[in-house]
Amino acid sequence: MLKPPPRDENGKVIPHDHRGILPDDGIIRRIPEQHVVVDEKIGGKRRISSMAFKCSSGQDAGMSVDLQRQIEEAGLDAKAFVTTPRWVGSIRFRAAQLRSEGFKVGFNPIEADPNQGIDTNPYHGEVWGSFTRSKQKRLRQLCEWFVPIDGVSISDDNKPSPEEVP
Repeated sequence: MLKPPPRDENGKVIPHDHRGILPDDGIIRRIPEQHVVVDEKIGGKRRISSMAFKCSSGQDAGMSVDLQRQIEEAGLDAKAFVTTPRWVGSIRFRAAQLRSEGFKVGFNPIEADPNQGIDTNPYHGEVWGSFTRSKQKRLRQLCEWFVPIDGVSISDDNKPSPEEVP
């Protein structure tokens, strides 16, 4: 169980590097079909778009993630938890990898908001930092499939997804 995150006077989570998120903890980034593109540079094959390696818009916005250890400590199957009709695949980092690139890895649990179609997610986190093009490219290099999307590669180097490897 993680200690609650720091919040501002309006209750919004303040970007932070949470001490309870350990270096080897899995940090999962969900991938919707909208973050998959056809890339002519790799012969018209499908790959994850750069949108998967960016933060949300707005002040103090981060890259939305799920915290694998917290999901599993709750007795849930992390792969099943992060996969829905909207979220068709996911990639995984280790917290230490993100921190070594200068990012903060924090805890940001989500409360349900039925008016906006948002479900409760007590295992939600954020990655905060500067998502420059070079950092986005580095994130692409560091991640690995958690829940692969058939026929989709992570990068434009034409490396196949695990299902494509004989």
